[in-house]
Amino acid sequence: AASVFPSQKPKSELVRTSLRLLTSSAYRLQSECRKALPAEPSAAPDIQLVTQQVIQCAYDIAKAAKQLVTITTKENNN
Repeated sequence: AASVFPSQKPKSELVRTSLRLLTSSAYRLQSECRKALPAEPSAAPDIQLVTQQVIQCAYDIAKAAKQLVTITTKENNN
């Protein structure tokens, strides 16, 4: 996301909100994926819970990306 909007703060609040969702969801996804591979075998995670969290993160990333595409398409058409 940072490379799409380099060194500029987007003027649109909708764009800022979508970028925040995209960034936070990507960090959460990374964290959840790390939980799936514990450092110690005895610390096995609840795979079903981790899977649900990964699915939710992926959904949030897709939602934010769709919002950004919709917003930028509308702005470019005006």
